Amino acid sequence: MAKRRPSGDGMVRKREDGRWEGRIVVGHKKNGTPIFQHAYAHTQKELTEKLHQNIERYQDVELTEDSRMTLGEWLDRWLTDYKENTVRPSTLAGYRSCIENYIKPQLGGKQVSLVTSQDVQKLYRRLKENGRVREHPRFGSALSDTTINRLHAIFHQAMEDALHAHIIAKNPTVGATVPKASHAQKRVLTDRELDTFLDAVREDKIWGDFFYVELTTGLRRGELLALLWTDLDVEKRTISITKQVTRTKGELVVSQPKTHNSIRVLPISQQAVELLVEEHKKHPGNPYMFPSPKTGGMFDPDSFRHTHEKILKSIGAEHIRFHDLRHTFATLSLKNGVDVKTLSNTLGHYSAGFTLSTYTHATPDMMREAADTMGDVIGKAI
Repeated sequence: MAKRRPSGDGMVRKREDGRWEGRIVVGHKKNGTPIFQHAYAHTQKELTEKLHQNIERYQDVELTEDSRMTLGEWLDRWLTDYKENTVRPSTLAGYRSCIENYIKPQLGGKQVSLVTSQDVQKLYRRLKENGRVREHPRFGSALSDTTINRLHAIFHQAMEDALHAHIIAKNPTVGATVPKASHAQKRVLTDRELDTFLDAVREDKIWGDFFYVELTTGLRRGELLALLWTDLDVEKRTISITKQVTRTKGELVVSQPKTHNSIRVLPISQQAVELLVEEHKKHPGNPYMFPSPKTGGMFDPDSFRHTHEKILKSIGAEHIRFHDLRHTFATLSLKNGVDVKTLSNTLGHYSAGFTLSTYTHATPDMMREAADTMGDVIGKAI
């Protein structure tokens, strides 16, 4: 049996084309055959410098033969073996979209163990300048800082798992300069916009009650569309939020809500209960609270988005997103005295701190009112 060559062992030779070639052992296949890392240069001195860099990089590293696969092949394996059964389908679809649209086109064909920090930094710079898959009428072809930030988190996690699997010697995403996530400014309907919006949806025989429930509960779109009549407790005046619907790979998928805190029981107003009871009379045999008017089944979130846009267009408010109704509910709740802890539970947030940081724009008036109130209380006591 041949003696196993130690990592770092190698050779140097001058090729027939005049260039210098060197290689060092960086690992071994299962049968003991060494895995080499090659380096090439025009001069022996330049090659020696590259080999020293490689020896330092691969010192105390024992790579497997999988280190020869491409980055694209590793990312495909990572999604299947590491993520498929550990994250929600919609999250997995998001990971896959980022990888297919942004990483693979740039670096997918490169050997995974040869991807460098410079490769990663160049990738982020290119995406920042011209990375959007479809040009946006407002933002052009530049990819948003938030998307690059999210992409970096996915890429870093995939390469960290490759490091632990002895597929790479060093995680090239560590130390990369990444733009900070820039969340879109919260859009809250003004009193006039809210009145106009409510006037418009009241006239809508199909969706009037739907929007009323949204504006009085702040539910996420997927949570609202997944509601069943069995989720409504008329006597207790509550709705149970235990699921959400999303579209993944072209199919409607029902899953648990976004976080554990999103599973909740919400009290609703008596008026909301009465509206829903009347709504039920429109389609008593249907299990869904708000079924698709076309199919009678669960309403597709993407199709509903088009319905929402039509309503907005009819009142000249195309710039209002559905999620802005949730923001409006939260802001009005705070301004009308609902405490942050209660609102956090209602929205399904993981903490009151997150709710407070998300809706800081709604709190200055409350803080001023609190200061004036305490000033009056202490003033009377002096």
